[in-house]
Amino acid sequence: MNFLASQRFRVPHRGRTTVVAVAAGALSVGVIAAGALAPAAVAAPAPAKPDAVQALLDAAVSPDRVPGALAAVRDEAGRTRTYTAGVGDRVTGAKVPRDGQVRIGSITKTFTAVVVLQLVGEGEIGLDDPVEKHLPGLVRGKGIDGNRITVRQLLQHTAGLPEYEPDVTESILRRRYVSPRDALDIALRHEAAFPPGTAWGYSSTNYLVAGLIVEKVTGRPLAEVIDRRVIRPIGLRHTYLPAPGETTLRERHPRGYRADGPGGALRDVTEIDPSAAWAGGAMVSTDSDLATFFAELMRGHRLLADPQLRQMRATVDVGGPGSGDGFGLGIMRTTLSCGATVWFHNGGIPGYGTWSAATEDGRAVGVALTVEPAGITDLEPARKAIDAALCP
Repeated sequence: MNFLASQRFRVPHRGRTTVVAVAAGALSVGVIAAGALAPAAVAAPAPAKPDAVQALLDAAVSPDRVPGALAAVRDEAGRTRTYTAGVGDRVTGAKVPRDGQVRIGSITKTFTAVVVLQLVGEGEIGLDDPVEKHLPGLVRGKGIDGNRITVRQLLQHTAGLPEYEPDVTESILRRRYVSPRDALDIALRHEAAFPPGTAWGYSSTNYLVAGLIVEKVTGRPLAEVIDRRVIRPIGLRHTYLPAPGETTLRERHPRGYRADGPGGALRDVTEIDPSAAWAGGAMVSTDSDLATFFAELMRGHRLLADPQLRQMRATVDVGGPGSGDGFGLGIMRTTLSCGATVWFHNGGIPGYGTWSAATEDGRAVGVALTVEPAGITDLEPARKAIDAALCP
């Protein structure tokens, strides 16, 4: 089965938990060595399968379903080409701004995972540390015990923590600030999904806890840590974790939409308060920045040293025996139609659906749709664009 090609895969998405059985103890891997950071080269425009990608984006948009689409394709030399389709504003008919900012939803998790792995490499965190070591007495609930959950299990979604995002959707849409601690309290009202280490179940609560660990270890706000350790070292110019209470996008952007129920009319939800999603889904970026991030991540050294990157790529099988599909530490692996292996993450949040993927030689793509995806079929246009961009 193929993450990007099969509709049987249930997308990691707000309000949805997918559980896959995993043998207990199958995730034990050694400690990661220290990494290094270095500045990234500046990308320049260059062609990368423009006809195929543009045609797919053009076919994906429709006024009442997907108003707009954006993409950026980066080659192994760091040259990037951007694309747009549809309209950026359903009321005015304004064009989609090229490489405009969008909310990236759960792709935020990959940024958080990189920071955690950097701290592991520096000896500040152990992947097999219990959560209790860093957040004593904080992670407790029905079937939930921070002594039994490891940092690795948080990053790989094998901790069994329940999903909380359906409980905070209205707060996000109504622009109500929800602090990370309050969000965790909301999550811990639910019972554990399964005992830690016995299954795989996608839950943004894992990254809520991971973000709290980062703040506890560094003594600094998560937004500042991500900016200092990830965004600035590789030259991402349009990427940030919004400040508390920040509801607008800082730079030019297409409007974002959400359907009122299955098949319902679209409404503009561009201005929201994403604070409740935080370390697992609140960031803002552009497709070219996402392509740069994934390309630099896959090539190693600038963000993670080789031992850290190997740990990130150590996957749990979530696609069935022999599928080759797996989930690592904040990143997923799949195979394209041409047989190429890619590493990716996707995201959905009110207003936008996003994908970003990269091959191990540094070719990368970012795709965004200006509507919150309700399921795998809504992300199918993005999947096709990624396949066209990265297959020779």
